[in-house]
Amino acid sequence: MTSYVKNVWYMAAWADEIAGDALFSRTLLGKPWLIWRKADGTYAMIADRCPHRFVPLSMGKRVGDTVQCRYHGLGFDGQGTCVHSPFPDGPPAHVSAPAMPIVEKHRGLWFWPGDPALADPSKIPDFSFLDADRGMHRGCLRIEGNYELITDNLMDLTHAEFLHIETFGVNGSIFHGAQTVRQDEDGAIWNNWDMTDAQAPEWSKPMLEPGQKIDQWLHMRWHAPAAMALTVGLARAGTQRADLIVPPMINPHIITPETETSSHYFYDHEDNPQAAEMARRVFVEEDEPMIEAAQRALGNQDFWDARPAILKTDAGAIRARRALMQRRKAEEGAAA
Repeated sequence: MTSYVKNVWYMAAWADEIAGDALFSRTLLGKPWLIWRKADGTYAMIADRCPHRFVPLSMGKRVGDTVQCRYHGLGFDGQGTCVHSPFPDGPPAHVSAPAMPIVEKHRGLWFWPGDPALADPSKIPDFSFLDADRGMHRGCLRIEGNYELITDNLMDLTHAEFLHIETFGVNGSIFHGAQTVRQDEDGAIWNNWDMTDAQAPEWSKPMLEPGQKIDQWLHMRWHAPAAMALTVGLARAGTQRADLIVPPMINPHIITPETETSSHYFYDHEDNPQAAEMARRVFVEEDEPMIEAAQRALGNQDFWDARPAILKTDAGAIRARRALMQRRKAEEGAAA
């Protein structure tokens, strides 16, 4: 399996997953990490493993802005430095836990596993639409699949015509649309589908006259390593997208590796039972089984070694995979 890109921001959690003074543990990039909110509102992130006898620090307790190991009482600050010892000689200078930069932005907690000197928060992808109070529920789903397989799924929306027939009801319109793939100067890759004078999705028909055609657009934006935002627009055909049927919808689809073969999927939806049920059906009943089946079929085999068939509609997903390959090679070259 390929290595992780390091000099890039990954999402560790939604900020509201950290409740009060709680210690929050999550496996990220193959290792367990401990996150907590400090008194000044900033966050700390250190390895969830005491360097003394390797028990999880999450089994310990908060003491101010430090965490104290339950086993022998060593205390660690937000930089992983041992700052407390119950033994006469005081904190041992040679004992520390690995730490990573972590910042809150766009309601998420973002961490940087690479060179800390390069951890510039301005490089976090723009998810500023999350800052507004949109009345959304933010969720996290664990999927038994590599994060790039999930990216493949999200960057090729044609699967909705087969996998999401009842939930999205796109009625074959995407095959009559135009696909464009482009890359911005900041590294963002866009996979866009634009459908003109198309059949309306089933869910929108009650808002239309019988037989009314629509213009629809599905625009997916990707930033490395797997931070995506999907914009969906729907307007009455022939109005140059001016006569909107519903306001444009934009949602995050942010993936962070748990391990090489499992991932955390961060998303949001409207905060009501109907939207929650729709999200469950789409993610858990439809997408997740396919992604996990693909992971089982691949096992530990590299994606490219499996010699995948490449379709024209895979252009966005393949460009994202190649962008990550280029980043890995650059980092490996710099390390050598």
